[in-house]
Amino acid sequence: MASDDGARPVRPDLAAAPDAVFRLDLEGRFTYVNAAAELLLGHGVDELMGRRARDLFPAAVDTLAAERYQQTLADGCAREFDYFYEPHGRWYEIRVFADPPGISVFFRDVDSRHRADAERDAELRRLTSVLEALPSATVLLDEDRRILTANRAWITGRTQPVQSAGVPGSDYLAAIRPGLAPADAETIEAGIGCLLEAPAGSAAAGFEHEYPRSTPTTTGWFRLQASRVEQSRRIVVTHTDITERVRSEQALAWRARHDDLTGLANRGTLLDLTAEALADGPSDDGAGAALIVLDLDGFKTINDSLGHGIGDQLLRQVGHRLAGALRPGDAVGRLGSDQFVVLARGCHVSDAADLAFRLQGTFTRPFPASGISVPLSASVGVAVAQPEARDPHQLLSDADAAMFAAKSMGRDRVRLFSPGLREAARWRLEVATRLRDEAIDQLVVYYQPVVRLDTGAVEGVEALVRWQHPERGLLGPDTFLSVAEETGQIIPITRWLLRETTRRAAAWAAEGLPLRMSVNISARHFSAETLVRDVRLALRESGLAPDQLVLELTETSVAEDPTRAEDQLTVLRRAGVRIAIDDFGTGWSSLAQLFSLPIGTLKIDRSLLVAAEQVTGGEGGAVLAAIVALTRTLGIRSVAEGVETVDHLRMVREAGCDMVQGWLLGHPMPADELPGWLRRVQEAGGDACALAAARTPVTTAP
Repeated sequence: MASDDGARPVRPDLAAAPDAVFRLDLEGRFTYVNAAAELLLGHGVDELMGRRARDLFPAAVDTLAAERYQQTLADGCAREFDYFYEPHGRWYEIRVFADPPGISVFFRDVDSRHRADAERDAELRRLTSVLEALPSATVLLDEDRRILTANRAWITGRTQPVQSAGVPGSDYLAAIRPGLAPADAETIEAGIGCLLEAPAGSAAAGFEHEYPRSTPTTTGWFRLQASRVEQSRRIVVTHTDITERVRSEQALAWRARHDDLTGLANRGTLLDLTAEALADGPSDDGAGAALIVLDLDGFKTINDSLGHGIGDQLLRQVGHRLAGALRPGDAVGRLGSDQFVVLARGCHVSDAADLAFRLQGTFTRPFPASGISVPLSASVGVAVAQPEARDPHQLLSDADAAMFAAKSMGRDRVRLFSPGLREAARWRLEVATRLRDEAIDQLVVYYQPVVRLDTGAVEGVEALVRWQHPERGLLGPDTFLSVAEETGQIIPITRWLLRETTRRAAAWAAEGLPLRMSVNISARHFSAETLVRDVRLALRESGLAPDQLVLELTETSVAEDPTRAEDQLTVLRRAGVRIAIDDFGTGWSSLAQLFSLPIGTLKIDRSLLVAAEQVTGGEGGAVLAAIVALTRTLGIRSVAEGVETVDHLRMVREAGCDMVQGWLLGHPMPADELPGWLRRVQEAGGDACALAAARTPVTTAP
């Protein structure tokens, strides 16, 4: 095969090959070698030609290379493989082809590439071991966004960041896209793209994104964190399950905007919704937003008597019934305690009123709770926004003012807001503020005589508190005591009143005017449980005999907490203090409950006198006589209040009342005027009733 001059035999078909090439015959002898092969084999063509490969390269005998050569000689099939030649310590890429009667071998030095691949594979194994240590599902991506490797959490899907985990070699974005919202998928794709596009070696910022993934049965939340592997174009992506955290945050956010007890919107949420409705403005036909405030009547009594557990059940039922009565688009919430509010959209005044009455109608059926049936009612206030209104707090204040007016009208009423109610609300705020500050020092007491019907003698007086307002002048109790009841300021006012009146009565007694002093007591004092102490302290400081003090309580106030009232009144009665029920006929307590208290006097309200007069055409003695007879049977004295005419006086006398009180006999008067008035009664014969019947009213002027 050698040329005559000893040069390398020329194979035109192999000479142009870029790789190292040699040819072996059936005996394994070299029959052709190109220049590149001489260089890589380390032998010149003269040393190779005609020599057997196994003799020149004994280290290759019985190796993978020899085996592949023999296989190709045997079957004629081409083979390609990598081969590490120990003497050189290098890797070669070898391709073997049949070239009858022998084989042709193409080979190249790939040691650098092979070692780089090996290093890359080692690095990949190291990264994989690191990924395995991570509890979150993690993948390593190549520059084509394909998965190079993944940890067990990703493969087994313990945290389920994808519906079907992508395997190494698969497209990462295709694996993660199912179950994601399109916007989330686009965000993730763009974020990873930015990491890949960052210049090599740059400190590319990481990428984070939180996303939900939905399945047919549930929704999970994950935080994706992606970053570039240093000095490479690979991306590590970690998926952390944050479902519990997100659900906790959602629960906290829900609780922040809803009432824990009823699940309804809370005050803040309703105000936000109202602000949105007001911002939208009225519709083309002028319909706008309205707020309807409902305050349960007497709910404190239910809580105190039946317990807060039943009270909570009732509040949940009320919320459910109100929600069921709403129109589409309306909302109901709980303001707190026993108050609810409804936001009605697209309302004219008539629409809001109709809805208010419908809501009130939900209370016609009793509410079952723990085996009992509890009747409830509500006072309802309605405020419809004016076209220019934008303040939700003002609209709520207006509805609240209307509700307060409804409650003041007798409860279980519906009242529409009017501008005058806003002024009334401002007045209540002023009263509440001043009562906490300087107002007690501005209070004064007027005294109205209580006269015996049998002799006409003045037996005692009822203390009636007034407010000497610095700007408005002298104000009656109706203008401020109801606010004092709401705010709890009635208790310090009553303490002051007890001290003032017992001191005054003791001073009059020392002057020879022994008048029994009647003082009104609020139901709030029973709840505070300081009544016994406050009365004892006032009596001790003043020196007034206990039987000269009469505590007057309305039957409604007693009925709010009869057990607590009975306990405290019994202690006081044993100490000698007298007890009277005021305004009898205006409350709703049972007689059995009422007369179980240690009362000594029953004061018949003026409304019964008027009613008896109207029903019987002026002959109302028989109606009142039944009441008086009942009290007398129980050993209780009766006082007729509000006697303003001679006919009233005659009626109560015929009914057998023990005592009488009213403008016909004597107006309420300041303390310094009362002694003079009493002297004039004595000078006129001492019978105040006779003077009144003779139509000779006693003036308060000297």
